[in-house]
Amino acid sequence: MIPAMPAVAAHRGSRRSAHPALRFGRLAAMGTVAALILIAGVWGSWGTAQHVMLSKGREQGTMTVTDCSGDVCTGTYAPTSTGSRARARVTIDEAVAVRKGRTYTVTVKPGSSDVVRSGPAGVLYAWVPLGGALLLASVVVAGGLRLRRAAWVLAGAGIAQLTATFLLL
Repeated sequence: MIPAMPAVAAHRGSRRSAHPALRFGRLAAMGTVAALILIAGVWGSWGTAQHVMLSKGREQGTMTVTDCSGDVCTGTYAPTSTGSRARARVTIDEAVAVRKGRTYTVTVKPGSSDVVRSGPAGVLYAWVPLGGALLLASVVVAGGLRLRRAAWVLAGAGIAQLTATFLLL
C-alpha cells in the first residue's frame, strides 16, 4: 500500500499542471467566440449606420410613407439638403420602423432610390444588431469566461440600446 502513495501524488501533480492549460484554452476559445459575436454585431449594423452617421455630403430629406408591403415601404421624397432632388418613389427597408401616412427624416443611399432613417432614431435603429450582439456576448462572457461584472456591463449596454431604440421609434 505504501508504494501506491507516490503514484497518486504524481497523478495529482500532473492534473494540476494540465489545469492551467485547459483554463487558458477555455478562456481563449470563449474570448474568441465573444469577440466574433461583437464583430458580427458591428458588421451587421454598419451597412445602415454608415449612411446615417456619415451623412455629410449625402442627399438628405423627408419621406412620406404611402404604401407598405412585406418588409418594404415606399413613398415620396422631398429634399432638405442642397444638391438633392425630389423623387416620386423611394423605398425604405424594415417596415417595422415606419408607419403608413407618416413623414420621416431620411438619408438617400448613394446611387439608388433606397433611403434610411436619419436623426437619433435612425442612429439607434441602425445599431440594433449590435445591441442584440451585446446581449448574446454577455451570456458567453458570463458562462464561458466567468466574468460576471463584464457580462452585466455588456448586457446593460445591450438592453439600454434596444430600449432606447424601442422608445424612440
